[in-house]
Amino acid sequence: MPGKFTERILKAPIAFTFRDLILLPGLAEVEPSEVDVRTRVSTNYQLNIPFVSSPMDTVTEAEMAIALARQGGLGVLHRNCTVEEEVEMAKRVKRAESFIIRDVVTVRPDQTVGEAIAIMREHDISGLPVVDDEGKLVGIVTARDVRFAKPGLKVSDVMTGSEKLVKVSEDITLEEAKEILQEHRIEKLPVVDDEGRLKGLITVKDIMLRDKFPNAVRDEEGRLLCAAAVSPFDLERAVKLDKYVDILVIDVAHFHNRNCFEATKKILKNVGADVIVGNIGTYRAAEDAMTELDGIAGFRVGIGSGSICITMEFLKAGSPTLFATAQVADAVRDYGADLPIIADGGIRNPGDAALALALGASCVMMGNIFAGCKEAPGELVAIGGRYFKRYRGMASPSARAKRHAIDRYRSKRIAEGVEGLVPYRGDVASVVAEFVEGLKVAMGYAGARNIRELWEKARVAMLTEVGVKEAGPHSILLPSQEPLRSW
Repeated sequence: MPGKFTERILKAPIAFTFRDLILLPGLAEVEPSEVDVRTRVSTNYQLNIPFVSSPMDTVTEAEMAIALARQGGLGVLHRNCTVEEEVEMAKRVKRAESFIIRDVVTVRPDQTVGEAIAIMREHDISGLPVVDDEGKLVGIVTARDVRFAKPGLKVSDVMTGSEKLVKVSEDITLEEAKEILQEHRIEKLPVVDDEGRLKGLITVKDIMLRDKFPNAVRDEEGRLLCAAAVSPFDLERAVKLDKYVDILVIDVAHFHNRNCFEATKKILKNVGADVIVGNIGTYRAAEDAMTELDGIAGFRVGIGSGSICITMEFLKAGSPTLFATAQVADAVRDYGADLPIIADGGIRNPGDAALALALGASCVMMGNIFAGCKEAPGELVAIGGRYFKRYRGMASPSARAKRHAIDRYRSKRIAEGVEGLVPYRGDVASVVAEFVEGLKVAMGYAGARNIRELWEKARVAMLTEVGVKEAGPHSILLPSQEPLRSW
């Protein structure tokens, strides 16, 4: 009779990975071009593509979040910075485009031209509404007004006064705004209330961006969707970010932890944004979270599968993303919770994304893929005629050294990540287009017309070690390989 520990081995589940499984072809009733990849990322927010960028300091800052939201996905701002820096990143995303900009950057009439120029440069904008101490609009100053003006002059000396400005009320429609901008040949339209207080700003640039990126995901005010990472132990950061972001992502390596649960309860009580919790990797973790935490809006799952993570290798602990996704999806379904699941880590191609979605995920989170994009932080590195970008795990030595926030690995004194280079992939739009096309084809093979159908219709098969090798190119000399020896 097997003993307790032998029994533990004999009953161990298979923690399968992306390399272990393939999608089995099913009856296809639609063409890939007809497949719908829209999905939910959290309880209250939908994406037009199921791709989310990882909250890592070599992956997601404002530029990545803006680019991905414009394509229909979501960027999660990293927290390896001060609270003020993360808040400023969130503001940049929200200011990037909107029908009515609410968080308007302004200047006072008694400030100098030099100060106005500095503000424009800092925020990369070409004009500033001028408001008095009561918030009333008294004029507008543009780059054209200050171009050759002496820096010591007052803004009031060069601005266009309020009496000459075309102003509108908050109930204006998009079509009405377009007509007014065209009629008066102007690029900025201040929005004021009955007392003349500035309430917002409409710009030609933002209206044109709406037409340029029709697949973008936006909030109720027309601003791009934005998510931000927070430690469960950093309530102050969560509350400050809550004013600007739509989604808060609890960012901790092992969320199934009593201290994490208790800390997250405080965040849930104090914010209005959707709160996605993670990372988790088991049925039990999802079960405990659903029964103990009221108001969570989704799960982030997978522990140790990332290309820069060494947790499973070094500590022999973890839950591969595909296995974790199936575990959590089963728990969510058993409890009738209908909570979206983000499969995080190890995604290398559209087929991996399709597998994660087939096993219950609503979205996939990628770090390595997006780290190689133009919009990711960091400079290009040229090596041997090829271009790369730097990429590091948030538990790598250099990331841990930089961390300002309460550390997701705060109780650990060892590194669980590495750092290196990833191939440069071009801009986000090109990478997303390739992944969307590949995902649609993979879903077409499975016979699914949308992600919910994929959950029901998809069938998978396991590969042997030999099968894994056969699944890739074989029995052929590839140009990148060494020539075959003649003997």
